[in-house]
Amino acid sequence: MPEDRHPSPISSDLAPDATPLQGAAWLPHGYQLAPHSHAEGQLVYAAAGALATTTERGTWVAPANRVTWTPPHFAHSHRFYGETDVRLLHVPLDLCAELVDHPSVFSVSPLLREALLALTDSPEHRPGAHRRLLTVIVDELVDATEQSLHLPEASDDRLRAATALLHEDPAQPTTLAELGRRVGASERTLSRLFHTELGMSFHRWRTTLRIHHALARLTDGMSVTETAVVCGWSNPSSFIDAFTEVVGQTPGRYRADLRRHHP
Repeated sequence: MPEDRHPSPISSDLAPDATPLQGAAWLPHGYQLAPHSHAEGQLVYAAAGALATTTERGTWVAPANRVTWTPPHFAHSHRFYGETDVRLLHVPLDLCAELVDHPSVFSVSPLLREALLALTDSPEHRPGAHRRLLTVIVDELVDATEQSLHLPEASDDRLRAATALLHEDPAQPTTLAELGRRVGASERTLSRLFHTELGMSFHRWRTTLRIHHALARLTDGMSVTETAVVCGWSNPSSFIDAFTEVVGQTPGRYRADLRRHHP
């Protein structure tokens, strides 16, 4: 990939159900694409850096070992963390049926990574070549493991108020009982709502939120120790354990991979 490619001229004012953009671009830290949707499916891969995709169902984060999938007609927005080598790929409707019908994030195998890079780096030299490579990508995704790093959002007003407080300061050590008092709900009620509406415990949801913030900070160059403190862990060891469980690699390895993939 050329190293002199400048940050993308991608527009953030896409019309509803616009044709997905396709190709590669370097985007600066914090770059955002406003909510929009596509008539076809879309894959977004950060070959370096990380990205967050938000829909009405919540937020998905994809570091450089994951690829995001958004089905047709799902309104979504993107935010990019660190200097991001983003790869955008549209998926025609006839191939969308092979993939899950909800937004998700998949692990990226070595073959899948190379296919994504090849398809977004080079113009089509032979008719049908891109379609054949796209079919390989879809085949890889069908067999790939969903690793969503998904942070679901609530509809209940009390739970929405509680999660909003956590979004404001993910590092706060607030207990569920304290959070309940602030939003006018009992600890038992909030605990039930986390399980029934979000499908996970309060502890799991807050850990996932903190991991989202940790990925953004690591991608922007913050050290593992600083990230642990800023994101609410009492010590680096507990942060490393939580990060490894959710992301599938240690934060140190994640930072090393970022440096390896960055030009």
